[in-house]
Amino acid sequence: EVRLVESGGGVVQPGGSLRLSCSTSGFTFASADMGWLRQIPGKGPEFVSEITADNSGTRYSDSVKGRFTISRDNAKNTLYLQMNNLRPEDTGRYYCATTTPMGLQRGQGTQVTVSS
Repeated sequence: EVRLVESGGGVVQPGGSLRLSCSTSGFTFASADMGWLRQIPGKGPEFVSEITADNSGTRYSDSVKGRFTISRDNAKNTLYLQMNNLRPEDTGRYYCATTTPMGLQRGQGTQVTVSS
């Protein structure tokens, strides 16, 4: 069974930082491209960032480029998202995700709230 468990969310003031983690199991993490999505109530999921299985490439949405950094530790089966200079519009529930033969898999998410 594929399992993705996000953590690290919280409430932070604008300009602050958070580091999200995603612990995984049930699939070969080191062979899987991974990504982060975010969603706010009433809207569909939004792409945030993705990283290739071998750590050779990353991609970011224009809204987070230069502020967020995605990384992974294949020895620990864990995905990370370092978020700096957070803005109120970054508020949302953040999910790590991957695509398996069963389709898109994502965890339960972790809430990030940026507010003064």
